[in-house]
Amino acid sequence: MTPETQKRGILRQIFISNSEPRLRAGWRLLIHTLLLVLLSTVTGIIVFIPIGLFKVSFDSPLAMLANELTMLVAITGATFLTRRFLDRRSIVSLGLKLNAKALLDVLTGIVITFFQMGLIFGLEVALGWTKFEGFAWQTETASTVASGLAAWLVVFLIVGWQEELLSRGYHLQTLESGFNLFWGVLISSSIFGVLHIFNPSANWLSTLGIVLAGLFLALPYLLTRQLWLSIGLHIGWNFFEGVVFGFPVSGTDSFHLLRHTVSGPVLWTGGAFGPEAGLLVIPALIFGSLLVFAYTRLKIQKTNVDS
Repeated sequence: MTPETQKRGILRQIFISNSEPRLRAGWRLLIHTLLLVLLSTVTGIIVFIPIGLFKVSFDSPLAMLANELTMLVAITGATFLTRRFLDRRSIVSLGLKLNAKALLDVLTGIVITFFQMGLIFGLEVALGWTKFEGFAWQTETASTVASGLAAWLVVFLIVGWQEELLSRGYHLQTLESGFNLFWGVLISSSIFGVLHIFNPSANWLSTLGIVLAGLFLALPYLLTRQLWLSIGLHIGWNFFEGVVFGFPVSGTDSFHLLRHTVSGPVLWTGGAFGPEAGLLVIPALIFGSLLVFAYTRLKIQKTNVDS
């Protein structure tokens, strides 16, 4: 074997997968990340120029929506391009098959999170850790309530799609192809936690809580090999946590239908970051996991009966 052949062989081992003619998982993840940064920068400049010209507050729902639209374009665009040209797969193959079952999965995920967040709120009320103050419609006009609900629903719909496409979609499945399923789930959930480390009021406990939430959100994908149930859970978790039950959403404030003040121990409630940074999130995640198991089992049984 000539030195030139040996050199080509070494380079191939470094860059090309052993199983098929495409880049190794690590290189694909790196290029995906660089492309995501590039697209978010370009899109952010385009989207936020009007925000700056009209002097809109960067803390406003409009600015929040603009930021999420920026990330929507960046994450979806980077994932589509990387999946198509580097992975040599379709974006649909990440678990985005569109059919009636997809809609059912999304809606079921949203419903499950109502009970999860209701459990956290109920525990805080029972333990005397929160003080109920009223409902939004008692002090706000109907138009304010309606616009608040609509704006934040749109924001959380976008967040649920883009974060699941990134974390349980591209990250988890690319890592699985490079390592195995166990490390794919663990590493992608850890990255998911780290991505929230710069949120307001974040700390080591909130990061751990987000990692646990990432493991929970990976469960539906493991059971169905589709992302729709995870997307529904993500949408519902943020919406019910912030808009309906009035908690901070990973350190971010939103419109609240239910008004209350949390005064319990931060270790358990999560304080200003929200329930993900408190120990009360653990029973909610366990309860949600049981509901996910029950739903997917019923779904499998129905499929077997229909077939």
